[in-house]
Amino acid sequence: MLRINRFPQILSRRTYSYSMTTNGAASPGPVEKTIREKLTSLLQPSQLTVTNDSWQHRHHAPMVAQGGGNGESHFSVEVISEAFKGKSTMQRHRMIYSALSDELAQGLHALSLRTKTLEEIQNQNSV
Repeated sequence: MLRINRFPQILSRRTYSYSMTTNGAASPGPVEKTIREKLTSLLQPSQLTVTNDSWQHRHHAPMVAQGGGNGESHFSVEVISEAFKGKSTMQRHRMIYSALSDELAQGLHALSLRTKTLEEIQNQNSV
């Protein structure tokens, strides 16, 4: 009897994790460096992860118009900082958007933000 798997995606589901700069180089671009510098200065984070996700959007028409889709336009930012203590998620995000207002005005298109305090991370891990 021939059996056909009705859900082949379940068998092939794997977790892949990587980040790369849009030009394939190992070093971060100027926008990524600026994001790191400004957020480090503002938040004094215990952890800061900045991932350039621009390559995932290189085929979108607006990105192609900004230099062939090779720009630094989309980033994911994860920050753990005590500067967020007592602030809502909205207030935390506003802090970051305010710090990066120049970059947003000059072509930074999208930020995906995860903002936590060290206490929130510890509580999350203890559950």
